[in-house]
This record gives sequence, C-alpha cells and structure tokens, in this order.
Amino acid sequence: MDISIFGLGYVGCVGAACCAKLGHHVIGTDVSENKVELIAQGKPTIIEAEIEDLIGEAHDKGLLEATMDSQYAVHHSEISFIVVGTPSNKEGHLDLGQIYCVARQIGEALRTKEAFHIVAIRSTVLPGTNKKVGEIIARISGKVRGKDFTVVSNPEFLREGTAVQDYMEPPLTLIGTDSQAAEQKFRELYKEVAGEFIVADIEVAEIMKYVDNTYHALKIVFANEVGNICKGLDIDSHKVMEIFCKDRQLNISPYYFKPGFAYGGSCLPKDSRALRTLAHDLYVDVPVINAIEPSNELQKKNAVAIIESKGKRKVGILGLSFKSGTDDLRCSPIVDVAEILLGKGYEIRVYDRNVRISQLTGTNADFIAAKLPHLHEMITDDLDAVVHGSDVLVITNKEKEFGHLPEIYPDKVIVDLVRQYGELDYKGHYEGISWKNINRNAAQDVELVHDMERTRF
Repeated sequence: MDISIFGLGYVGCVGAACCAKLGHHVIGTDVSENKVELIAQGKPTIIEAEIEDLIGEAHDKGLLEATMDSQYAVHHSEISFIVVGTPSNKEGHLDLGQIYCVARQIGEALRTKEAFHIVAIRSTVLPGTNKKVGEIIARISGKVRGKDFTVVSNPEFLREGTAVQDYMEPPLTLIGTDSQAAEQKFRELYKEVAGEFIVADIEVAEIMKYVDNTYHALKIVFANEVGNICKGLDIDSHKVMEIFCKDRQLNISPYYFKPGFAYGGSCLPKDSRALRTLAHDLYVDVPVINAIEPSNELQKKNAVAIIESKGKRKVGILGLSFKSGTDDLRCSPIVDVAEILLGKGYEIRVYDRNVRISQLTGTNADFIAAKLPHLHEMITDDLDAVVHGSDVLVITNKEKEFGHLPEIYPDKVIVDLVRQYGELDYKGHYEGISWKNINRNAAQDVELVHDMERTRF
C-alpha cells in the first residue's frame, strides 16, 4: 500500500518507520527542510528506541522517501496521514492552523487526482475537526466527500520511549469513519498489527485520546497526593499503591499509579487542558479535572522545597527530558524546577545523554536554543563530571546507570523524584519526593551543613 505522511515529528517519524516495517511504501513530507533531508538520507528525526534501525532499513529497501512536494505525496499514495502538531494557546484552545494548512495542501493536490483518496487524521484533535477538514478539502478540490475522498480519524496511543512497540503491539486500533471503503482499507493496513480493531463514530474517535490522556494525568496526580500523605505519616506509599494496583478488574493501569514527580511531555498537559476548556465552553463543572494542573504544579514546588532544604548551592540534575528513553523537553517538569533554582542563585549542572545527543545532532537544538538558552551550556553527557561537581543529585529519570550511584559516589545528597531505589544503605543523605525514608544508614540522621540558606520568595 502507498502511504503519505504529512508531519515528520515524533508520531510521523514513528508511523513512517512502522508502516514501512509492515511492508508499505511511505512518502514523508514536512515544512521543515531539515526533517525531510534526514528521512531522505535514511535518518530519523527523533531519538527513540529502535527507530534509527527501522528508518535505515526502510530507506535501504526503497520503502521510505521524503519530499516537500505535497502534490507528489498525494498523487503517489492512497492514504494521506495528517500528523502535525496541535499546540494549545494560553486559553487552552487548540491551534489547528497546521491541520488546516495540510488540509488545504491535500485539497489542492486532489484537484488533479481522479482516484479515490483517504485522508487520515492521526493528530490529536477535538470533535468537529474531522468535519472541518473535510469541508476545507471539498471546497478547495471541488471534489465530493464520500465519492471522491473521505476523512477518517485514527488517533495514536504511543508512549515516548516505547513508541515502536506501542505501534506494533497496541491494546487496540481505533478508526472513526463513515466510509466502508476506508474501513476495509484500514483493516488491510493494520492486518499485521496486534490488538483489537475497533470502528467507531468519528466524534468518538476524536475525543478518545483526550479522555485517555486526561485520565492518565489524573492517575499520576492521585498517586502523588497519596504519596505525600503517606510520607507525612511515615508510611511506605509504594507498598500502599502496590496493593492498590492488584485490583485489575476496574481497568487500573499500574504504569501511572506510582508516586513520584510531576507529569510532563507533549500530551498530558495539552490534552487535559483541552478537555477542561471544552467543559468550560459547555458550562459543565469539572472540579476534579480542574484540580489536576494545580496539583501537578504543587509537585514541582515540593521538589524545589526539598532541594532547597538541603542547603547546598551545587545541584546536579540527572535527566532533563520529561521521561527516560527520550530527548523530549516539551513541558518537562524538571525544566521548571531548574529555572526556579537558577533564579535563586543555585549552581546547576545537567546530565542527560539523550538530550545532549539531540542537542549536538540538531534534532532538538532549535528548541533548546529558543526555549532554554540559559540551560544550553549546562547540559552534558558526562555523568562523572556532573556528580563530582555537585553536592545534591536530583534523579528525575529512572535510568539503569543511576542505580549504582550510592555505591560509586558516597556522601552525596540524593533527591529521588522517581523511586530509583527500593531500599538503601547509603553513606549519604537521601530523600524521596513522595515516600518515607528508605535509607537505613546512620549517615541519614547526620545534620547537613548548609552553605546556602533557603530563600523566602
């Protein structure tokens, strides 16, 4: 099957690689010349497990190409995926400008195409977007929806760090469509993909990602609040939540029910905000959903307070991306913490291998330069240098290489935001953000000598 993908960011790059792995021919297109050139050379636009090999193999087999020519992409494919960004504005509404821009490009291309064409919206959009995209394409192309083309909604459910596995082995594949021809085409497209194939109304498919991600955001905050309560009572919050998660009959996912740091990334903040805004526009009161973001912000403040309480000026942050296994800095909560500490006069060093690689290769360089210029020179892939130059080590991502820190570097202060360790006998000071003290070493009770007093503003 011939497929075109408009948007070569995270979801688009993964989709291109996985569709090619399934044996389909893929044409990638993007407004970024750099991304198009990377794909054309057989190189990924992102850092993600397995993605580099898959892109390289697809390129070598002639199953993957890239172009900035939307006419070429549409005329040489049966299905065009729209996989561009849908950022939210300060009011929480989605900016669908990129979606509608691609719709206009596809409409222009369909003017001179006779064969039936399927447009699939893979980006996360609110109900009504599919209809609007169809109207734009029909107006510009002069073609009739349902006769000459159709628009389906095919939301993605990928987690950064495990995106390829999630694509190939999803819990389900969801298609929102009113076209039997499109349904059959997508059954063929995904026939080698595990998981149940579900066909639903278009509006159902459009809202599902928001419902899912808002619930995931809620689960993270709930676990953190439980953890904070348990910590105040000197109770092991992880044991509490471990027992809680044994009830699997009510669709509880243990992945999110782990007390720890604030959530971040490109999906949970944006999608939960969009659902809150939707409820507001409908005059529906949603106090629990409205409380998610303030609680998440509170967890960031808790992290700052714990770090400040150590009274040490030199702080090493181990992991800057919003989760392990990715270079994604969008809405990364530790970035906010680092900025606050910098403003209070702390000396910050940052270790993140993935972010450093993307910073050097250019895949993340523009974002870092534009959004985080003050952190640019602090990021390194030299863990030893960061540890030796810091008095307080803040573990923000659960990486295997951090597991041996207590053995290799004694006498440091460790602030653990992800429960890197189960139990410790550490000759230094340790504190977890949302669980009781797990360090049984007597050094834990030694009062720290402060070289920087906590600020009160």
